[in-house]
Amino acid sequence: MPKALNRRHILQGGAWLSLAPLLLEAACVDTPRSPFGDDSTAEEVTEGLDLTGKTALVTGVNSGIGYETMRVLALRGAHVLGTARTAEKGQVACDSVVGHTTPLVLELSDFDSVVACADAAQAQVGAIDMLICNAGVLLNELRQVRGLEMHFVVNHLGHFLLVNRLLEQVLAAPEGRVVVVASRAHHSAPEDGIQFDNLAGEGDFDRQEFYGHSKLANGLFARELARRLEGTNATSNSLHPGVVVTNIARNLPGWQDAIFRFAGSLFLKSVEEGAATTCYVATSPELAGVNGCYFSACNPVTPSTNMLDDDMAQRLWSVSEQLTRPYLS
Repeated sequence: MPKALNRRHILQGGAWLSLAPLLLEAACVDTPRSPFGDDSTAEEVTEGLDLTGKTALVTGVNSGIGYETMRVLALRGAHVLGTARTAEKGQVACDSVVGHTTPLVLELSDFDSVVACADAAQAQVGAIDMLICNAGVLLNELRQVRGLEMHFVVNHLGHFLLVNRLLEQVLAAPEGRVVVVASRAHHSAPEDGIQFDNLAGEGDFDRQEFYGHSKLANGLFARELARRLEGTNATSNSLHPGVVVTNIARNLPGWQDAIFRFAGSLFLKSVEEGAATTCYVATSPELAGVNGCYFSACNPVTPSTNMLDDDMAQRLWSVSEQLTRPYLS
């Protein structure tokens, strides 16, 4: 692949990529195991790293895993562009951590907001070393945006658009990494995978399928992006952060949110542990060049068969392009 490869070439893909899935599978099998696991924290997996001079963009930094990811990356010296849905929430979050941070406004359900956020990031920095798609929503009922099911729009399409708007900056970094926070919940997506004929979410979907469907889309997006990045200096990987006590359940009925938080205090991961895999995949020198893999507990694992379906991943990319085309350039 020529060094001058740019966002347009990656968006278009090409026949020369036909062997990329085989290369991706081999890379994941050969990925070294880390000494970290379920109980590791973000600070532990980044201990000793100096990220001075590097730039990260993290979505959803006002709370939870996103906040802890920003805090630890800034602690290690990175300049973190942290997004939140409002300027006030972003400013408060950025002001509360040690290090160099810059708040940006991003409402993933609003494609104009996504474009404005990408433009603001481009005005701030010339290269992005770590582009971390962390923000997400979990709902208890069918909601639609632009006639599409809202989990799919917020968790997948918003990030698809943001990443594609910022690919030039990722490619400009010496070793740009796109890190997509997916979830083990992708196993709860419909058995036949992405519902291309029902992206509005009508019919017999339940809440778990809505969320799992969007998380499957996250993983497939990261996989197809990895295929398109083969031969460049940039990589794309996805991960399961663990089941973490955060405010992601805030849109559920009060009693369900209360049970989630009570159970979380006893059995689930802390936020510090939940951000560990994100920070590891974004920063570990051991993962230089590792592309197209899915991680859990700071190690590569095998996702569902659907998440490994390259035809589905390529079709999802094409459909996502069609749905966001007016905003892609």
